[in-house]
Amino acid sequence: MTRRLAVIGGDAAGMSAAATARRRDPDLEIVAFERGGHTSYSACGIPYYVAGLVDEVGDLVARTPAEHRARGIDVRIRHEVVAIDLAARELTVRDLNARRELREPFDELLVATGAAATPPPVPGVEATEPARTIDAGQRLRGQVLRGGDDAVVVGGGYIGLEMAEALVIRGLRVTLVDRAPQLMTTLDADMAALVQDAAEGQGIRVALSVDVEEILLDDGGRPRGVRTSDGDVPAAHVVIATGVRPEVRIAREAGLTIGETGALAVDDHQRCPGHDGVWAAGDCAESHHRLLDRPVNVQLGTHANKQGRIAGTNITGGDVAFPGVLGTAISRICSREIARTGLNEREAAEAGLDVLATTVETDTRAAYFPGSAPMWVKLTAARDDHRLLGAQIVGAPTAGKRVDTFATAIWTGLTVDELQWVDLSYAPPMSGVLDPVLVAARASASALARAT
Repeated sequence: MTRRLAVIGGDAAGMSAAATARRRDPDLEIVAFERGGHTSYSACGIPYYVAGLVDEVGDLVARTPAEHRARGIDVRIRHEVVAIDLAARELTVRDLNARRELREPFDELLVATGAAATPPPVPGVEATEPARTIDAGQRLRGQVLRGGDDAVVVGGGYIGLEMAEALVIRGLRVTLVDRAPQLMTTLDADMAALVQDAAEGQGIRVALSVDVEEILLDDGGRPRGVRTSDGDVPAAHVVIATGVRPEVRIAREAGLTIGETGALAVDDHQRCPGHDGVWAAGDCAESHHRLLDRPVNVQLGTHANKQGRIAGTNITGGDVAFPGVLGTAISRICSREIARTGLNEREAAEAGLDVLATTVETDTRAAYFPGSAPMWVKLTAARDDHRLLGAQIVGAPTAGKRVDTFATAIWTGLTVDELQWVDLSYAPPMSGVLDPVLVAARASASALARAT
């Protein structure tokens, strides 16, 4: 009898798993349920669509529902899974267009429900946009094009910064509000200060340690301002970017195990423990942190795609393990790039690790070459064995992608003493004679040597 794989969620993890399973098992019946109207799209590209740097919303879609169907995957958009019955091996699915509920059987189940926005519980918040989906991005872009000179972005993380940049590019006056004492809480405070300098240099007003108390609405129910603990701020557009949480409600109600992070517990094969034939991947699932040796919930499309591919492989009889994460991430605020990997100084201290942090200011290219600009690199290394444990970068264009070299060094267990001698490329248009990676590693190695 034909086996049936049901996938809940039609974006990165879900469709990566479905596509992998289809390639490996042409006889497997695969059905994927997506409550939105798009599949396999780049949520990370939405700020650039709002900014006008990406012209067409279709450019953000890697594969449409029709393209998936042509490859033998029964994709059903505008279908929301509202309940999972593990004993009966059945889903309750709400067809949002026909307004009816269906019962859908499964032999194998992949939960890829992603993450949900966590807006502040304040009056008027329902009139704002989280801009996490293509539909929301289209609405926000349309609103911006229709007019309004002022905007408020609530939240100073990656998405908040990217949305603030998008609105600046559109010519709006932007205020960025965050209740934290710094932007980018994934960075140490000294590196975050460089990000704030860049934001303010682009005309963004940054208001930190400030609470949002109310979204002020006009008579038509549209935003006209934001009431904060520091006073009222005018705003025709309000974007909420206060973070997300794993979307696990129906999984919890079905009896699947929720881990300590609030995401679904999985083993390294993406299996949900205690439930044969049930898998989870992407933003709703935990990952193993290679340095902390514990579960974390890192919500990035890179991990979602990899975990989906691993789940699809193992669902069809493979034996592949997800090797874990380091928390590598990159973004930008206008002309300044921001990147990190591994543990920052604060995270290392919280984990009880004895580390030494060093920071260098260097140049993106040979100092004399046109276009060279400053960049800052902060490394965290273990005092005992000098292993590189973390890197943070803030700097001009081309600075940020050097984080990938640091991530590779951490992944393979290099010490800063070893990293400073790695054979990296050099040409004046690309770097000084010693790449910033080598400059930072040498500074860290020297500091560690002096500290012993």
